This record gives sequence, structure tokens and C-alpha cells, in this order.
Amino acid sequence: MRVIFAGTPEFAQVALERLHAAGFQIPLVLTQPDRPAGRGMKLQASAVKQFAVTHGIPVVQPRSLRLDGKYPEDARQARDAIAAARADAMVVAAYGLILPQWVLDAPRLGAFNIHASLLPRWRGAAPIHRAIEAGDAMTGVTIMQMDAGLDTGDMLLAEAIPIADDDTTATLHDKLAPLGGRLMVEALELAACGGLTRTPQPAEGVTYAHKIEKQEAAIDWTLDARTIARRIRAFDPFPGASGTLRGEVVKFWRAHPLEAHASGTAPGEILAVTAQGVDIACGAGVLRATQLQRAGGKRMAVADFQRGFALEPRMSFAS
Repeated sequence: MRVIFAGTPEFAQVALERLHAAGFQIPLVLTQPDRPAGRGMKLQASAVKQFAVTHGIPVVQPRSLRLDGKYPEDARQARDAIAAARADAMVVAAYGLILPQWVLDAPRLGAFNIHASLLPRWRGAAPIHRAIEAGDAMTGVTIMQMDAGLDTGDMLLAEAIPIADDDTTATLHDKLAPLGGRLMVEALELAACGGLTRTPQPAEGVTYAHKIEKQEAAIDWTLDARTIARRIRAFDPFPGASGTLRGEVVKFWRAHPLEAHASGTAPGEILAVTAQGVDIACGAGVLRATQLQRAGGKRMAVADFQRGFALEPRMSFAS
């Protein structure tokens, strides 16, 4: 089977690697244009492009796939490359561009998407982050037949996994990425012999995982401790939850709620600093932070952080 692959970050690269190892012919890869990254802001190829180049797979990087859009020349180049690939199917995983109908119709079997949630819950751009933030007990991967809607296509395969109490977006990503690759290989093998069953998504239970914005990083200390702890895990590694103390931004990477109540204190006020962590009053309950980071520094346990930035009771974090 000839498969065009469209994807950009590491989550997609894992799937591409699985398809390549399974022996599928991959005549073309679509990925986002190279972006500035790192301290030097040098152009950096996506994880998918790096894998494709290493394995001699042709790569096209259109800025848009809309033939009537801002970059029609990019779309025409992609259209010609897709036509020349003579693909049976397209696999899409965290690509980052909207696929017009002409793209979905180009492969004989259409386009299949690897989505990191149990649809219809958490359609959209940030399903892993939002599942942790919401306190979901389970998540998973859905293989979907793509249509023109936002993650609205028929479901083909799905598998659930639990979200651990200490899972971050980074650790949950690393569990879901190989699961997505395995399910996609299974789906293509079934498609090759006509064995896939399409199931429409239910109308009930739809939620949207809106893109993570940098301004969400600021901790709202008026929230309850459990909610703040979930957000800290959800925003690891990006954008990182943060508070401001004495004019300096401090990032929070590890924290958990305590079975305690802080009376007579304002949200954000430090209650105690011990070897176990720094206890901070919230709108309801107390948050114990155990790993912090100063701007330009490294993630540190609170005991190490204290050596360069003294935390004391009655100091207050601002959002």
C-alpha cells in the first residue's frame, strides 16, 4: 500500500517511523515549513522532516493547501506532488494545516487521522493537555476517517489508557504516540483487505481542546489547589505554569494538593518552606510545590532552589 504521510512534531514522527518499519511504501511526506527554534533562533526542520530526509523520503512543506488562499503556489506544488505519489491512503498526525476537500479526496481510500483522545471528547488542537487539565481518568487514541469538519469524521479504531495521577503532557504524549502508531498500522492493514468498520461519532459528549496559549501559564491562585496542580501537569513542557515573586517569574513543574486548609491567608501566600516543598495557599486548599525553575535556570527540587532564591513564609506569589 502506498501511503502519503502528513505530520510535524515528535508525536507524528513516531507514527511515521512505525509505518516505515511495517513496510508501507511512503512516496511523499507533507510537513510544516522549517521554523526558528532555540536560543539562536536558527531554522529547524520538524521531527517528521528529519526522519523523512534520513530515510530518503521526498518532502514537501507548503505554507497552505488552499488553492485559493494566501499561498496558491505552495498549494499547487503540493497538489502536483500528491497526484504524482499515486497514494492509496493519506495518514495525518498533528500536521497543523487544514486539509481542503481536494486533499481528502486525492488518495483512493481517503485520509486517516491519528487523534490523541477518545473522540468525540477533546476534538481540536490540544487533546492531551486538556484531558489532564480537566482531571480525566482515561484518554486514548482514535483512528478517524477524515472529513472536512474539525475532528468530526467517522471512527475506525480506538484504544483507551488510564491517566496516572503524576502524568504530565510530556509523559502522556510518550504513552500515546506509540499507541497511535500501532493503531494506524492496524487500520491500514485492515483497510487493505476491506476490513475497516466506520462508526459515526456520537452527538453527545463533544468537547473541544482549544490551542494552548502562552498567557495560560500564569497561575490563578484563587483557584483550588487540585485544579492548579492539574494545570501544572498539563502545561509541562509547554508553556509551563508560572507565578511571580519579588518581580521574578518562577515556573512550577511539580506540585500536588495537600489535605489542608489555609485560613486567614491570601491566595498565593507561602505558608511554609520545608525539605518536602513549599506550601502555598490557594483559593481553596494548599498546594505543595516540589520542583521550581528560575528564568534562565534549570528545574530544581525546592531544597536546591532555595540556595539561590530564598523562599520564606508570608511571601506571596502573584499570577
